[in-house]
Amino acid sequence: MVDFPLLSLMTYLPLVGVFFIAMIQGDDVVKARNAKYAALYTSLFVFLLSLLMLSRFEPGNPDFQFVEKADWFGNLGISYHMGVDGISLFFIVLSAFLLPICILTSWRSITSRVKEYMIAFLVLETFMIGTFSALDAMLFYVFFEGVLIPMFLIIGVWGGPRRVYSSFKFFLYTLLGSVLMLVALLTLYTQVGTMDILELMENPVARNLQIWLFLAFFASFAVKMPMWPVHTWLPDAHVEAPTAGSVILAGVLLKMGGYGFLRFSIPMFPEATEFFTPMIFWLSVVAIIYTSLIALVQEDMKKLIAYSSVAHMGFVTLGLFTATVEGMQGGIFQMISHGLISAALFLCVGVIYDRLHTRDISQYGGIVRNMPRYATIFMIFMLASVGLPGTSGFVGEFLALLGAFQANTAVAAFAATGVILGAAYMLYLYRRVVFGPVTNNEAAAMPDVDYREMMIFIPIIALVIWLGVQPGYVLERTEPAVKQIISNYNAALVNASGPAEITSPVIEEDF
Repeated sequence: MVDFPLLSLMTYLPLVGVFFIAMIQGDDVVKARNAKYAALYTSLFVFLLSLLMLSRFEPGNPDFQFVEKADWFGNLGISYHMGVDGISLFFIVLSAFLLPICILTSWRSITSRVKEYMIAFLVLETFMIGTFSALDAMLFYVFFEGVLIPMFLIIGVWGGPRRVYSSFKFFLYTLLGSVLMLVALLTLYTQVGTMDILELMENPVARNLQIWLFLAFFASFAVKMPMWPVHTWLPDAHVEAPTAGSVILAGVLLKMGGYGFLRFSIPMFPEATEFFTPMIFWLSVVAIIYTSLIALVQEDMKKLIAYSSVAHMGFVTLGLFTATVEGMQGGIFQMISHGLISAALFLCVGVIYDRLHTRDISQYGGIVRNMPRYATIFMIFMLASVGLPGTSGFVGEFLALLGAFQANTAVAAFAATGVILGAAYMLYLYRRVVFGPVTNNEAAAMPDVDYREMMIFIPIIALVIWLGVQPGYVLERTEPAVKQIISNYNAALVNASGPAEITSPVIEEDF
């Protein structure tokens, strides 16, 4: 327990901002301007609180910190239980970091229903931070599902021409998987008698039930990541979403699937995890290779980056299910790194889309002449996405593949081809857009990035390079929690196979 409810303050402060924005009166221009500033200041304050949490976090402690607990439905074993460990810590900071960037990105591009747009993003921030903070399964489910509502509206109201189709596809895919997760949660509750995540981890159910519960949770988390073959909603959602919507979708929402695997699937269903690990390995390999090949033939920049996200998430699932420290650390680091790099790549697309209003790669070419600063920024993030040593993209992929080689050499060898394919489609995109022949005079006349846009990109560049050069800051904070998950996982497997291990030496002695 803590005296100061830091997590609750971070979670619900955006709703205070929502209240003030809802109260704003005046003409449309005044309301839009005041709503932007209110949302920006609120999100910046939440980010400062996240830095305070980061500074007060104890690196070597595997237990949950900043814990808050109060009865919610006490007679049902459901409580308001919040806390963070080394795994959830950086996802909360990432969420708080990207929200001000989303608001600044939308400063000029969003001109209709600005109040409602800012309210949607602040509500989304509450649900994201709550998801990564919740230590009660029902509370987690409320936040996890709540994310759907503002994101559905952001795509459906402020998106592109096919926004209604894309938003409904996004909603239905994720809702279907989540309904199965709710059934699994209720089943767990009837078996264990509590919704407390820590108690559920310590009381695994029977193996046969684990198999079914794992599949139910897998349906939800696989769609959220998304894994192949339930990834088809993502390219449509990205293409139609406004730039800020794509940033938060790629930067944070995709990470909720991986976080769910770490918080529920692996620690709560260890025997089922071991049983399904080969399947997940090969699904990850298919995702890495198949979606990389699809990315190679895309003509829409957003679709190309969206398919690259599915490939990068393949490295995440590959690393998480190796049950090795290196692999799991690599999966977590890859999620954090991808949250920064993919968000920045969508921002890069947004910069030139705001100027030319097309995402068609063939409409660009030779913009290095008139946009040298933009070409440099785009190059940094393109190389980070490829996994250039010295950037955060390299660390996550290297550790995930290192863990995979320890677990299954064949899987790791196939997955490693994704690094080559990733370089192929990103370099192909960069060459055509930045150095290609000038085919459009309007593209050749576009102005370079301005001061506001530079201020958005510089912090992300700094973080991508700093995490690539100094990954230990993240790894030493995530390692205790990762080791605890792996230790409990291995102990559960040993206990499950205990009798067989005890009797086999006796049989050998008899012979």
